[in-house]
Amino acid sequence: MPSRPKPQLIDTFAEAFDMRCTRLIVTADDLHWLDAALRSVAGYASSVIGCDAEVGVERRLNEEETPDGRPGAAVLAFGFSADGLGKAIANRVGQCLMTAPTASVFDGMPDEPKRLPLGRRLRYFGDGFQKSKQIDGARSWRVPVMDGEFWVADEIGFRPGIGGGNLIFQSRERSEGLAAARGVVEAIAPLVGTITPFPGGIARSGSKVGSRYPGLVASTADAYCPTLRGRTASVLHAEAQCAYEVVIDGIDRASIETAMRVGIETLERFPLVAIGAGNYGGRLGKHHFRLRELAPVDAS
Repeated sequence: MPSRPKPQLIDTFAEAFDMRCTRLIVTADDLHWLDAALRSVAGYASSVIGCDAEVGVERRLNEEETPDGRPGAAVLAFGFSADGLGKAIANRVGQCLMTAPTASVFDGMPDEPKRLPLGRRLRYFGDGFQKSKQIDGARSWRVPVMDGEFWVADEIGFRPGIGGGNLIFQSRERSEGLAAARGVVEAIAPLVGTITPFPGGIARSGSKVGSRYPGLVASTADAYCPTLRGRTASVLHAEAQCAYEVVIDGIDRASIETAMRVGIETLERFPLVAIGAGNYGGRLGKHHFRLRELAPVDAS
């Protein structure tokens, strides 16, 4: 049986926008409790359209890479403003990590001059029994909890980031699209400096700016909905019955370019019909990632 041709690479660009980002180093006694902490802190954090921040695991850390010699992970969080990001992180750490058995939280951007308060906000939960400690010249707080102490950095660094890098890929069958979805997210996961914050790294409800309903800032990307062919101006490939989007946030442009390049190369190995990206004609964000410039060079 002849092999299917490579999917069409649409001549378009992904449109991304400025954000602020920070990195937490989260540790725990073992992988079970580390995973529990990570699932909680990254919950309800897919899109700032409706969430306080976009959050995801950047990478896993072994005991030699963490400040307290325990299993850990680097977690990236993105928000539209420094104030908004600071409030979101303090709330998430207080509700999701201080409550997580054995968890501790350290500053993942210690060299960034711009700072967000963290432990200094959460220390009051200690009701006067909290204590501060200097670790490598940085202050941390030890808040008494029922399994010992919750260690948390007094403050954390933050920097400019970019949100909204993306690839939209189309398939004939949902099973083929889901296989490609898992493949592309797994390929991007080891890369430093990026996260894919949606469920399993994938968004099935791509959005457009605005809505026919007053007050809604975003609504379904009807041009990609297969059930709306004939009722809207569809941009789906003639053979496509399914589309998925992988959204990529990064600490800088180079990080997103690398992730998108890896993403395109990975997706081209699957039996898809088209690979494209979401944009708003350049009106939403100043960062434009053109697919043709990021695509692997065809050696043939």
